[in-house]
Amino acid sequence: MSLDVEPPAPPELQEVDPASYDDVEVVAETDYRREELSEFLREGAWEIAWERWNEGAEMTEREFEIVDDLEMIDRFDFFWDSFAERVGYHAPGLPEDWKEREIHPELESWGQVSSINAGLTELGQVVCDVLKDEYIDWESEYEAPDDLPDFS
Repeated sequence: MSLDVEPPAPPELQEVDPASYDDVEVVAETDYRREELSEFLREGAWEIAWERWNEGAEMTEREFEIVDDLEMIDRFDFFWDSFAERVGYHAPGLPEDWKEREIHPELESWGQVSSINAGLTELGQVVCDVLKDEYIDWESEYEAPDDLPDFS
């Protein structure tokens, strides 16, 4: 299944410390390289990732309208994790108390919430894969300490 919707604009990446996210672990201090990642997203990485994700998207158009209404795409965050040499990300999601908070009038079931949250997580991973595989060519700046034992 795929969505018959226009791809949204890529998110504008903000200066957020990834350690503040509950679902992200960054081991060392790093240059998150958001400016470069934002440029890659604008240059086509977002569109490529959107198309790949959309080919198998399990989110319905009605669910995507909720995502769009709530401006959830704008809340994605992508950053470089130099320790792991990967693009990290934080996907926006609907909270567990969505019903009590009356987040959106069209949001009616846990199935919709799960579909939206899973779909946005999958989109985030596809974006990371496209960035790493097709756009990023920088080398890690990590240098091993001189006092490591030599096991050769």
